[in-house]
Amino acid sequence: MTIDRREFLAALGLGGAMVVSGACGEVARAATRGVARSAAPVPPPDWSALKARLAGRLLLPGDQGYGVARLGYNELYDGLLPAAVARCTSAADVRTCLDAARGHGVPIAARSGGHSYLGYSVPNGGLVMDLRAMAQVQVRSDGTVQVGAGARLIEVYAALAQAGRLLPAGSCPTVGVSGLTLGGGIGVLTRKYGLTCDRLVSAEVVTADSRVLTASECSEPDLYWALRGGGGGNFGVVTRFTFSTEPAPALTVFALRFPAGSAASVVGAWQQWVADAPPELWSNCVVSSGTPPTLRVGGCYVGAADALNPLLDQLIAAAATQPSSRTVQGKNYLDAMKYMAGCANDTIAQCHPTFEGGRLPREAFVAVSRVLNAPLDAQRVVQLMTGRTGVDLLLDSLGGAVSELAPDETAFPHRSALASAQIYASTTPAGKAAATAAVDAVRDGLAALGATGTYVNYIDASLPDWGTAYYGENLPRLKAVSRQYDPDQVFTFPQSVASA
Repeated sequence: MTIDRREFLAALGLGGAMVVSGACGEVARAATRGVARSAAPVPPPDWSALKARLAGRLLLPGDQGYGVARLGYNELYDGLLPAAVARCTSAADVRTCLDAARGHGVPIAARSGGHSYLGYSVPNGGLVMDLRAMAQVQVRSDGTVQVGAGARLIEVYAALAQAGRLLPAGSCPTVGVSGLTLGGGIGVLTRKYGLTCDRLVSAEVVTADSRVLTASECSEPDLYWALRGGGGGNFGVVTRFTFSTEPAPALTVFALRFPAGSAASVVGAWQQWVADAPPELWSNCVVSSGTPPTLRVGGCYVGAADALNPLLDQLIAAAATQPSSRTVQGKNYLDAMKYMAGCANDTIAQCHPTFEGGRLPREAFVAVSRVLNAPLDAQRVVQLMTGRTGVDLLLDSLGGAVSELAPDETAFPHRSALASAQIYASTTPAGKAAATAAVDAVRDGLAALGATGTYVNYIDASLPDWGTAYYGENLPRLKAVSRQYDPDQVFTFPQSVASA
């Protein structure tokens, strides 16, 4: 069976929780959460009228299936009770939802994978536009792929693999392609092929005023720019993406476990190693809290094992520590993505169990992040993890193809970064406060060492100066795009671009 999120994050250090025509493509995205503002009290939407107009199904509290349909991935937010969940089947359904809810003062959210770290895809008392029925994946003869906004990553990988193609994207199999793309899209092929948003050709977008637009280089270019890293939930509801893809080569996955007491030497060596590595190599470095902390390194190489092994030997020599175990396995594209997803021995269906089947793996967790622009003091990094329990620090390498674009070429600003850092802790509702304090302390400790940026897809409720941390110098332009396409802040939420 599929292992849970904490297991494969800890084992592999992987991250994980957004119409093409002619030369101009289309892209999709899932909004997180929005609030329509009004100066005076207004009546609630006419849910009965909306139910009658939808091609899909509208679920209200008390309806059979509502109790499951309302749920997001993170169990900590199971107390959120939306007023309605609309199972949208098309852009027309999204327009219908917006027409019904706009101006009634209810929060509005579009949901794809539902992995929002803060539960923003389940607005309390609001309308969830569930896009999961819009999950078609069509690989075309020109090498592009059209992907419905509700598709999850393993579904995209499986369809691409059948056609011998690949798309660089994330690791968690049930993460939606929409939110991943809209926030940037860090993944295990990032250094060779770029971020997921770098592969976006175009997007079909339903704006706050219910227009259906195609955002691409040659149509709505400001919106297109913003959708590539500006974060989900800010500018409209993307209903379909078009991505460029690449031929899928043979890949090699690897995992190294190091003995207790070696974490500082390995962290120091790893940072320099990934900075100098060829773009074919993507790697993570996972420090698990303890006394002393433990460490593992994993990753994916575009090529064969005989080319990868000398690179691993270089890391081991630089760390001056032999790993206690070393695994190197050649795999095809789909099998490598399943391995990274933690479901190597499962069928595709088992890699993405459904809510309806009652088997969807869910977690209760808190997570925050930082972005490393340069190597940090390894001893002090490890000290941040010493004496804690249940916390993982996951460093995911950047560089390579990510750094080939300027920071303002897309909305994703962290183009010169060495790595992203995710601080993750499984917890329970009762333990949420303590777990939050622990991950926040590590986050702030990393900032004191110089890692001040943050990845918007790991959205963080207590992050200081979050607008600048997420978007850097791109924030003013993003705010201007938000004003242009959502002047009434229909899609605003606590950490929306409009609120920064």
